[in-house]
Amino acid sequence: MQHDEKVLGENRRNLILSWLKESQEPLTGKLLAERTNVSRQVIVQDVSLLKAKGEPIMATSRGYVYLQDEENGALFSKIIVVSHQPEETEDELNTLVDHGVTVKNVMVEHPIYGDLTGSLMLKNRRDVQIFITELKEKKVSLLSDLTNGVHIHTIEAETKQQLDEVCEVLKAKGYLLE
Repeated sequence: MQHDEKVLGENRRNLILSWLKESQEPLTGKLLAERTNVSRQVIVQDVSLLKAKGEPIMATSRGYVYLQDEENGALFSKIIVVSHQPEETEDELNTLVDHGVTVKNVMVEHPIYGDLTGSLMLKNRRDVQIFITELKEKKVSLLSDLTNGVHIHTIEAETKQQLDEVCEVLKAKGYLLE
């Protein structure tokens, strides 16, 4: 019986891995649970086991993503420090994605816990809208609420010019801290 459960678990994890690798969009734990007929908690455990084996899976606000090696992907990366009011979040994120920039994450420096990071992987206005909608529906706070609006983003783009241009726009809007 135990051997059968181990094989089932391994088969399920292989399925999850193949779905994540094939998907262009994040896959939610709920969706993966429905597809495999197990609980969401089992999926969380499966993903943790896959990560422990070295699989580059990231949990984002929209679901799990498999970090592909993109030959034509973002070649330039930059870490920026920004500050704004919570109601300006959507404008800040839209400004970034409108310049062809991917917002990989958000980080804050907490006085007790140190660096706290949230994966975002926002690439376009649709991603931003889903993120903002989830914030409102789930009634959760932004990480930047912990630091009076100051936060850090890792951003990526195909050209250095895109990064430079978006930083100039963020600076003009008063968001960029230098």
